[in-house]
Amino acid sequence: MTRRLAEVAKKVGVSEATVSRVLNGKPGVSEPTRQAVLSALDVLGYERPTQLRGERARLVGLVLPELQNPIFPAFAEVIGGALAQLGLTPVLCTQTKGGVSEADYVSLLLQQQVSGVVFAGGLYAQADAPHDHYRLLAERNIPVVLVNAAIEHLGFPGVSCDDAVAVEQAWRHLASLGHERIGLVLGPEDHVPSARKLAAARALAELPDEHVARAMFSLEGGQAAASRLIERGVTGIVCASDPIALGAVRAARRRGLQVPSQISVVGYDDSAFMNCTEPPLTTVRQPIEAMGRAAVEVLNAQIGGSPVPAEELLFEPELVVRGSTAQAPRD
Repeated sequence: MTRRLAEVAKKVGVSEATVSRVLNGKPGVSEPTRQAVLSALDVLGYERPTQLRGERARLVGLVLPELQNPIFPAFAEVIGGALAQLGLTPVLCTQTKGGVSEADYVSLLLQQQVSGVVFAGGLYAQADAPHDHYRLLAERNIPVVLVNAAIEHLGFPGVSCDDAVAVEQAWRHLASLGHERIGLVLGPEDHVPSARKLAAARALAELPDEHVARAMFSLEGGQAAASRLIERGVTGIVCASDPIALGAVRAARRRGLQVPSQISVVGYDDSAFMNCTEPPLTTVRQPIEAMGRAAVEVLNAQIGGSPVPAEELLFEPELVVRGSTAQAPRD
């Protein structure tokens, strides 16, 4: 008990006596200090006293599908910082292949009595994936925000980059450079952002099925998919993520083709270091800062008891032209 008091006191920066007053429900402690002590208990892994367990912790789950793609650490940094400014402690939950699943993380977060959960990428964007853990959160009335294009009927508010505008910007850029045979490398068929991108491309121009390739969201997946498109004669490739785009660049080079003089490639996200690649990657930038802060604002409103409609806030992307696109080669 003494050790617990000392650790919590050190974590919060208050006296052990103050911690003791909070744990025993005694008066004379400000509400911010009381909440800080309770959050410290949660973070350090100590159980709350029985009389305090009914309250939700000042913890917020931040669930990410991976950390290899730089876009997800970027979202984590913005969202985590915004939560901390509100006195909320982010709990990072990252999935790994063969490791803890998204549903397992939700169970763990519910055990910790979290105040809310932000999902920045996950199974909610795949129509054919299991969604029972989201329904469990809804049944418990846990505030939730989904970042980037969820399937319908989950009933949570969302914050998304406008996929249709992103594809329109990339497509028009390649068309302005004279590219007539443009291909798309997208995620799985049940992936909502990819479906939106495909619909937007087909609204812009005739897009043969053979100019659409599917890939896992990785460099290797992008390389394999782009190789198929290059075989089919495309000269410009629009990709659903920056790692996929880097795979497309590698696919072109493995075939002895120059980027951008023979093949132009456009990424999506404008994640870290895309201006340092060779060539620097032309890509469509997600407004990560604005989206992350909006997600936290929506979550905090729910935590505070304000009614938040289950609608999607769409943010405008921005085309960033660098060195991976150029005039279409002359036949």
